[in-house]
Amino acid sequence: MLRWQIILLMDLAVKTAGLTKIYNGADGKEVRALDTLNLEVPVNQIFGFLGPNGAGKTTTIKLLLGLIAPTSGRAWILGKDISDTSGRKDVGFLPESPYFYDDLSAFEFLDFFGGIFNIPGRERVKKIELLLDLVGLTKNRKQRLRQFSRGMLQRIGIAQALINDPQLLFLDEPITGLDPVGQKEIRDIILRVREEGKTIFFSSHDLSDVELICDHIGILCEGKLIKTGSLNELLATTETEISAEGLSGEIFAKLEGKVKDFRKEGGRTMFNVTNEALADEVVHIIEESGGKHLSVVPKQESLEEFFLKSIGRKELGVVTE
Repeated sequence: MLRWQIILLMDLAVKTAGLTKIYNGADGKEVRALDTLNLEVPVNQIFGFLGPNGAGKTTTIKLLLGLIAPTSGRAWILGKDISDTSGRKDVGFLPESPYFYDDLSAFEFLDFFGGIFNIPGRERVKKIELLLDLVGLTKNRKQRLRQFSRGMLQRIGIAQALINDPQLLFLDEPITGLDPVGQKEIRDIILRVREEGKTIFFSSHDLSDVELICDHIGILCEGKLIKTGSLNELLATTETEISAEGLSGEIFAKLEGKVKDFRKEGGRTMFNVTNEALADEVVHIIEESGGKHLSVVPKQESLEEFFLKSIGRKELGVVTE
């Protein structure tokens, strides 16, 4: 590999080139769980990996972690080929349905995994205490995991995934099934982990959570990557809302054909226009007619709208797992 290629890989937490996984179906036909995936995930980012049921998200994670072998293609994590097992020491993973040794206490559970990574005793105790504080379970350090709620189990699962101080953290549906309080707790933990300079690869179908915390996203559908990029790049400004007051009756005739629609709220009128040039023109007409514009606010497309448009569906009900 050329030097410039190595430098490029070190700027990426994850890179795939033509990564493909084919299974043999029950009927003897091939099933392409993942089809020539070309993906780049920048370092020090929260990357949201989205897709409907069966899109290939979990398959991708298993391939990157070496849990299953690709049919073809290549992939790198933290600059190392996925066939190089030495790279796994810098990776943490919380699967979608983790198994917990529920007869252990929170401290014992983390101590067990710290031992697997050969972390020395005193260092291990210090790290466990820091992780329990990070996930808000210091007061529960002696409590058996069988007594934990689902949200608490997710938090101790994230702590376990961080015990080796990884540079890259894979989280597969970490917020699924949690109540709003639990969802916020997990979001806050993920943001704190990113602040420590780590990269989070975050597989989810909870679009509101992804929109709140992710920097970049990738959308997978039927094994193919159909969209990827930063949220700011992908979510277009669809309309601009102009708020105004002191309008005369005849101004509405002047604005006909220039505004998409309008509504009145008390003494104010809110106009929606479809592009920036029209917004400037509408503001000029309002001021020229003796009115006063109060605000001009661009309205961005929501992630839900973008996601459904990208996968060619109109209802969100069909994209849960």
